Amino acid sequence: MWILGPIGFTAPWVLLGLLALPILWLLLCAVPPAPIKRRFPGVALLLGLKDEEVEADRTPWWLLLLRMVAVAALILAFAGPVLNPRVERGGSEGPLLVLLDASWASASDWSLRMGRVEQALDEAEADGRTVCILSATDLPTEGCTFLAPSDWRPRLAGIAPAPFEPDMEALSGVISVMPSAVETLWLSDGLARAGREDVLADLESFGPVSVFETARDVMALGPLELTDTGISVPVLRADAGGDRDVVILAHGPDPAGVPRVLDRREVTLPGGEARVTVPFDLPPELRARVTRFEIEGQNSAGAKRLTDDSLKRREVGLVVVREGGEGLQLLSQLHYLRAALAGEADVIEGALPDLIMANPDVIVLADVAQLSGGEVADLLDWLNDGGMLLRFAGPNLAGSDVARDEDDPLMPVRLRAGGRTLGGAMSWGEPKRLRPFAETSPFYGLPVPEDVEINAQVMAQPDPELANRVIATLEDGTPLVTRKPVGQGQVVLFHVTANAEWSTLPLSGLFVEMLDRLAVTSRAAVLEEDDLAGQSLQPVRVMDGFGRLDEAAAMPPVAGEEFVTARATKATPPGLYQGRDSLRALNVMAEGDTLAQMRWPSDVTLLGVEAGRERPLAPFLLTLALALLGADLLASLWLSGRLFGARALPILLCAMLIAPDAKAQELDDDFALRASSELALAYVETGDAALDRVSEAGLAGLSDVLTMRTSVEPAPPIGINLETDPLGFFPMLYWPVTASQPTPSAAAYTKLNAYLRTGGVILFDTRDADVAGFGAATPNGTKLQALAASLDIPALEQIPEDHVLNRAFYLLREFPGRHADGTLWVEAAPDSEQAEGMPFRNLNDNVTPVIIGGGDWASAWALDETGFPLLPVGRGLSGERQRELSYRFGVNLVIYVLTGNYKSDQVHVPALLDRLGQ
Repeated sequence: MWILGPIGFTAPWVLLGLLALPILWLLLCAVPPAPIKRRFPGVALLLGLKDEEVEADRTPWWLLLLRMVAVAALILAFAGPVLNPRVERGGSEGPLLVLLDASWASASDWSLRMGRVEQALDEAEADGRTVCILSATDLPTEGCTFLAPSDWRPRLAGIAPAPFEPDMEALSGVISVMPSAVETLWLSDGLARAGREDVLADLESFGPVSVFETARDVMALGPLELTDTGISVPVLRADAGGDRDVVILAHGPDPAGVPRVLDRREVTLPGGEARVTVPFDLPPELRARVTRFEIEGQNSAGAKRLTDDSLKRREVGLVVVREGGEGLQLLSQLHYLRAALAGEADVIEGALPDLIMANPDVIVLADVAQLSGGEVADLLDWLNDGGMLLRFAGPNLAGSDVARDEDDPLMPVRLRAGGRTLGGAMSWGEPKRLRPFAETSPFYGLPVPEDVEINAQVMAQPDPELANRVIATLEDGTPLVTRKPVGQGQVVLFHVTANAEWSTLPLSGLFVEMLDRLAVTSRAAVLEEDDLAGQSLQPVRVMDGFGRLDEAAAMPPVAGEEFVTARATKATPPGLYQGRDSLRALNVMAEGDTLAQMRWPSDVTLLGVEAGRERPLAPFLLTLALALLGADLLASLWLSGRLFGARALPILLCAMLIAPDAKAQELDDDFALRASSELALAYVETGDAALDRVSEAGLAGLSDVLTMRTSVEPAPPIGINLETDPLGFFPMLYWPVTASQPTPSAAAYTKLNAYLRTGGVILFDTRDADVAGFGAATPNGTKLQALAASLDIPALEQIPEDHVLNRAFYLLREFPGRHADGTLWVEAAPDSEQAEGMPFRNLNDNVTPVIIGGGDWASAWALDETGFPLLPVGRGLSGERQRELSYRFGVNLVIYVLTGNYKSDQVHVPALLDRLGQ
């Protein structure tokens, strides 16, 4: 192939025919020869007569030029022109290694990368080469296996980005056992990381290496910082070239438990800056609801930041019994508690009944002995709901008869009368120090300072349950801190005062650390090994490469000491881990991590997405040549005067044979009868024959499910040409979006807008798993923006939990297709209050005119002629479950389109029952 710029020629020798064009020009000018002019007087007698046929004395120059262009088009067409020809690289006869970084940084444009993999398979198949596809985050134990490209295509659906970085050292080990001559196509995520240069050197020792990268700027969120006014969110990026506007979203449940965007911040990353901190000034109530932060439009695990208990400041209520002077205030137990909790918790003070109504996380009773019966009952209800009562001893408690003769529900142990004094003339001995904490204690691992001494304490009475309730002791074994569960909450008693009257414990840093271990405070500082020593953290929900959370199925627990220093790996994926007393989050970016763009050596071939696929130009040039020759024929007839009159009839007949078949009626009667005699599901023809077949098979499969499970019995699906076919016969259109489909004409848009305004519904399916979010720059997403620009589409929102589509027939919470998860966008509901006692709002009969998603539902619905699934979905039983959920979504969709929001009328049930009773 001879390549000239963006065009290549498969038969370049045919272009030599272009050299004959000047000779052909001269021949056409010379033949026939120009007539010789002679003056003859008798010609005057012919003046006024008109010839029926006119013959020019020479061919006009513009007609000659038209013929030259037609001949040139024929020569170029037979030369086999190709737009964006594939460049043949050296060593293309051997095996091909397709290496994917497949990290979280690849997730945002994963569809582009898989499209490049499919293109590489097509090229290898055309060259008769074997291929090995290697994911650096999921390395095979048996090494790299080279297979035929056709054997790899069914496996592409199982390749997905991982929520962690690849292990370059392990990758080098797999590469070292490959064949001696291998060409490599490396689909890089664009990030620089240790060991990448070594892997590149290993690959170049086997053969040429080409690197594919996209132009997307990789971004991530760093560790969160808790401030006095809220939370600071660091935003990191790899390419600090120019200014970049980003939006950070804070997600969490609203008071009704519905997931919402709680806050959003727009920030500009200035050029040259790879990191910027975004402050979120949130009140404690709203801050406690935040479950994650994310970068809008960046669907990757790194662009999402999970929150846990370490970020949520707990609300602590200090019970104020009496007020004193300034001196008493400084010596009171509450003064030391205020100092210990300052900056670590949100402290509120007041009387006990007021604090119970405020429902804090912790209530502190400092040397409060007697409580009224009503206060005890209210405290027990609060404890049963998960509260924590923290009590401190003192002279009042030591001198009372609380928990002397029988168990007190608000005390962890029974107490002896009086107390114990150490270090005085009348004492039992010298002041005592603390014994190192036992492994079963929440304080295990905390260092015990030598200067902490206990001078007095209240003593616990011996009891069979005492050993199980002691979590801290003195060196002589007497209890210092005891604990007892009450319902879902707990009662904790420090057997000393909260001030320095009985011990030096409140003066030490150990006091603050003990409060933190009891979850009285929550600090966002970096975890230390001692903080989780002796604990096992069980994965609860884990994140995939796209940043989606899923249940952690049968994953082993992680030791607390290992979790402190753990990074996101295959063994410890990012997600939420449940500890003994708290929920901890493991995220992609750890403390001190940065993002840097990879700088490849100059000898490495860099590939991007700007080059299009190969496109043969011969059909276009042949059509152009035929059109020019037809124009030449018409021009010749016009010059000779034979284009009009009776002789024009054969020309008109030929034009009618060539023109498309036109009918007298505007509507095709057969089409109208087929579309209106029975309900039929319709799909928009995209021009891609394979995709249109899948759409037809998908709607046929959904029609079968509707027939078997509901009273809806659709006829076979019908393909719609937006330019020629009427739309009013169909209640719903399924529109799969491709990057190459043509944009409808203005007349087609007029029909589409009329269809939407008169009750029609269009399901737009970008088929990209919504990996980049609605409206982001994926090829299909960009095409959807272009297609929808001229449509009368209302404001959209992510489908709320109370939308009728969730319960039109089946009760659904997700809408998977061939791709799991993904976001569904519907018309934004008007502001409407939720009726008392009803789980949803009154939305009347508004049906969303458009539904947008990327689940590739037709592929999941599609059945072959024998009734078996046409395309695979997921893996194993989970894949079949996903297919079943996609069918249920299809059933809900059709029922919703046909019946509207009738189920919202359930809000009127109380009124209807009341009328029936009358």
